[in-house]
Amino acid sequence: MRQLPFVTVDVFTDTRFGGNPLAVFTDGRGVSDTEMQALAAEMNYSETTFVLPPADPANSARVRIFNRTAEMPFAGHPNVGTAYVLASADPAISVLRFEEIAGLVEVRIVRDGTGAVTGAEIGAPQPLQTLGEMPVAIAPCLGLTPADLRTDRHLPIRATTGVDFLFVEVVPEALARATPDPAAYARANAAYPAQSGRLSIFVYARCGDDPAAGIRARMFSPLTGTWEDAATGSANATLGALLLSLTGGDALAYEAVQGVEMGRPSRLSVSARRTGDGIFASVGGQCVPVLRGDASL
Repeated sequence: MRQLPFVTVDVFTDTRFGGNPLAVFTDGRGVSDTEMQALAAEMNYSETTFVLPPADPANSARVRIFNRTAEMPFAGHPNVGTAYVLASADPAISVLRFEEIAGLVEVRIVRDGTGAVTGAEIGAPQPLQTLGEMPVAIAPCLGLTPADLRTDRHLPIRATTGVDFLFVEVVPEALARATPDPAAYARANAAYPAQSGRLSIFVYARCGDDPAAGIRARMFSPLTGTWEDAATGSANATLGALLLSLTGGDALAYEAVQGVEMGRPSRLSVSARRTGDGIFASVGGQCVPVLRGDASL
């Protein structure tokens, strides 16, 4: 019987049992795809990561990310949390480069005055791509009506910087009322096959007219087993890039708050910048360790 060490951390928080929990298996060598998926389902977190040797020795590691039902090409809080775990064991680490399905992810480590790791910031691996608008009829998926949606700045829109989400802006008072309707999700997923069974909706409200004032957000993905996510780094990074594309500016930075309605408040620092190659985004935050143990296979 094999023993696989793992660590769990809460990501995008400085308080245990806040933020988004993550399980990190620090040595995934010899673990099959089927076993990785089974372990991710057993951990029952929104994502679980497995650290492997990199294909290119110039990089730090190959990182595989699994949600409860499938492998992810990229995700935010798994990268921040995995980097936190690895850098905590090596005081010399300041930057990590992870090989992932969506591309190479660079992670910058944040340390306090004593040298202890407090968190990390990642750059999304791809520039912003918008993948098409969807009608306000998507509102029932959120238990809302079309009147709850704000469409003056954009219609519900799919976008990605490594993994795609559907972004829906709502009036502030509707955010707390949002509740996923699985039947509506199933109908919408059937109507829009491009979603490939992964209709993940990131619903948000601005804290002011200027996006730099920050946003409040929630993310629902019941078709992948995540009823609600406490902190979705990849979606927050993509939204930052999307908001910058709407303003026409060169750069944007703000704080996003997510997970409040779940009792797991999360704070994410989001930034986006316009370059000659497109709009790129970064997201970062703090982490705290929670559990350590071994899984038996």
